Amino acid sequence: MEILIKKVTTGKDLRKFINFIYSLYKGNKFWCPPMRLDEKNTLSRKKNPAFEFCDAEYFLAYRGKEIVGRVAGIINHKANERWNEKLVRFGWIDFIDDPEVSKALIDAVQKWGKEKGMNGIHGPLGFSDMDNEGMLIKGFDEEATLASIYNYPYYPEHMVKLGFGKAADWVQYEFQVPQEIPDKVERLSKLVMEKYKLRVIKAKKSKELLPYAGKMFVMLNQAFDELYGFTALTQKQMDMYVKTYFGFIRPEYVSFVIDEHDEIVGFGISMPSLTKALQKNNGRLFPFGFIHMLRAMKKNDTIDMYLNGVRPDYHGKGVNALYYNEMHKAYIDNHITRAVTNPQLEDNAKALTIWKNFNGRQHLTRRCWVKHFD
Repeated sequence: MEILIKKVTTGKDLRKFINFIYSLYKGNKFWCPPMRLDEKNTLSRKKNPAFEFCDAEYFLAYRGKEIVGRVAGIINHKANERWNEKLVRFGWIDFIDDPEVSKALIDAVQKWGKEKGMNGIHGPLGFSDMDNEGMLIKGFDEEATLASIYNYPYYPEHMVKLGFGKAADWVQYEFQVPQEIPDKVERLSKLVMEKYKLRVIKAKKSKELLPYAGKMFVMLNQAFDELYGFTALTQKQMDMYVKTYFGFIRPEYVSFVIDEHDEIVGFGISMPSLTKALQKNNGRLFPFGFIHMLRAMKKNDTIDMYLNGVRPDYHGKGVNALYYNEMHKAYIDNHITRAVTNPQLEDNAKALTIWKNFNGRQHLTRRCWVKHFD
């Protein structure tokens, strides 16, 4: 039966777009379901500030009356200007193992992109670097995290058949948390603080971090500027992320390094793993899903390391040792035995050097694919 592609034009269609993934991955023990409310807000033209500089269309693939795939087409005009390119992004791509379906979805995004003057396509990418990105190409039998995409092994096979090549890879590490702080790390931390007149914010309540949250995102723009496809966050985006995430973080797992002018020069943000909780509540907070989330936040032996960065003028000065040292202490105090890093570009050597001192393994790899139009 022929594959029919339909644009998402109504709220009902958007719910179908979001819900498709939950039926496709139902029962998969490695998948981490995204939070449905977060997905809805991210895809909403009214609620996501990224639509001030992005265009987007969402497509559903049907075979008869059955939905068999979905994809989002995104044109990030700021990113295209920053990187001097004309690429349409594809994201939120999911499909059954049928080449006709994946081809129809990609063709729909390519056609739309060409109509908008684009000359190539890459993804999976979101509206900004704060959205999940990259297609899993290694680690299909490894547990995913909330901050990363999971997909079946046949996905990358389809991309190769569709003529895509590698644009960039992100890697993740899993390591066992040492139950003692190495002496050399403690010594290095003290030396760095004294030499550069730095201090680490120690907060007992999340609201104590709020005065620094906005500064953190300003610094993030500086630290991430050269990373693949990065787009600087706007003030409205920063305000949204502060409001969304800083209300429920555990402050002992967040570390801000401050200079003598009270400016952030480095940061690390981690949280107890929510993978098991989201698998239990299938991405729903209500009516009782929030209970699993609260339990995971309070009692957990696994930590997910979401974001970290160092201001460019402090690269190579040991600032990352400061925030990792403080978070490491919190892991020990709270009986954390396992940690999983966020996805990091494989060629971002500065971010990856920290892991050489830990007993870990590189267990997940995700790829951004690219293809230029004929």
